[in-house]
Amino acid sequence: MNKRGRARRFCAGKLFKLPKFPAACCAVGFFVACAGPSVGAQSPDALRVGAFSEARPGKAFPDSWAALTFEKIPRHTEYTLEEDAGVVVVKADSRASSSGMRREIRIDPKMYPRVEWRWKIGNVLERGDVTRKSGDDYPARLYITFAYDGSKLGLLERAKYKTARLIYGRYPPLGALNYIWASRSPAGTLAPNPYTARVQMLALQSGAEKAGQWVSESRNIYEDYRRAFGGEPPMISGVAVMTDTDNTGESATAWFGDIVFKAAEKNAAENSAGNSAKNSAPIPPPLPSAPATNPPTLSPSAPGSAADTRDDR
Repeated sequence: MNKRGRARRFCAGKLFKLPKFPAACCAVGFFVACAGPSVGAQSPDALRVGAFSEARPGKAFPDSWAALTFEKIPRHTEYTLEEDAGVVVVKADSRASSSGMRREIRIDPKMYPRVEWRWKIGNVLERGDVTRKSGDDYPARLYITFAYDGSKLGLLERAKYKTARLIYGRYPPLGALNYIWASRSPAGTLAPNPYTARVQMLALQSGAEKAGQWVSESRNIYEDYRRAFGGEPPMISGVAVMTDTDNTGESATAWFGDIVFKAAEKNAAENSAGNSAKNSAPIPPPLPSAPATNPPTLSPSAPGSAADTRDDR
């Protein structure tokens, strides 16, 4: 096994030297299951998790986005913000390298089951193969990780997760969905990651036919999780974009647009009805006018005067 293979194997299955340790923690760069901030304070119908279009080309990534790197894989994919047709997007340039950009979050997949984004690739990988460790590279992928939930695990697996928590101070995620642009596997392929079944790979695009074109995606995470893992999904704990070529030793370039989570149709309809009710509420009649009196005189520095611009709230 070559150096890259050993590094990925360490990352995926031997991290804590426990037999068959749940490797989703490393396969997604150890997204912690409890540290991500909630984004529910945004619009009730849509959560803009990756607002890259609001950033400036060549500058820093939006707040809460950080590099996702893997121990013992020294060469990292380069991620930059650049303008494409007047819109700022993420560009990934991978040369026999592996890393990503991630954001730790907490989102209820029942309330916000749909994720939407767009992506574009420059090329596919000749040796890319979703079924083999040596081909576990993709020109583009979007990770969705799910928070630890002990009720969904057996006694032995819970013990392994507790060991991880003792070592790292936090639980690793329960699992992850990988939406991939496959090099060879047909679109629609659903397969376990060759390193761990706790990461499921779902091919949305395949091959080079659409290379150089922006492709928009819309997926129901709730339904995809049920299909991939069975049962109800726990809270979403993280999102990442990634282009990696460390196993194949090839090169790839990809671009990613904004990432948005959409509310379930019922929630969206309720929010819309609530807003309509507010807009159509009758306007109360004006209060009766008070008898005319001479207004009090306020000094320029008196609290409450026009000159007082302090915000004491």
